[in-house]
Amino acid sequence: MYTDYEIDCRTNIPAFKLRQSTVRRRYSDFEYFRDILERESARVTIPPLPGKVFTNRFSDDVIEGRRAGLEKFLKIVVGHPLLQTGSKVLAAFVQDPNWDRNAW
Repeated sequence: MYTDYEIDCRTNIPAFKLRQSTVRRRYSDFEYFRDILERESARVTIPPLPGKVFTNRFSDDVIEGRRAGLEKFLKIVVGHPLLQTGSKVLAAFVQDPNWDRNAW
């Protein structure tokens, strides 16, 4: 059993194929995504993810806290001009419903 998080993307950034999209991602997907960004973007400091939770991970408070942390992470990453134009994985992560972390 796991929790996944909805990413609703609305953008006018040319590097993104879709103007609007919605996908769902697990926390582990965010971990892989962050690792890929760090390897791909040596000149950009990638912000941290909210910490891992080992107890009560399905409580409403824990899920909402993690969701808010993941949203903050994504807003920083998606708002970074170097990542908007230079990242190969960014648009795929926030827009492709079939995103496969093993493809990167």
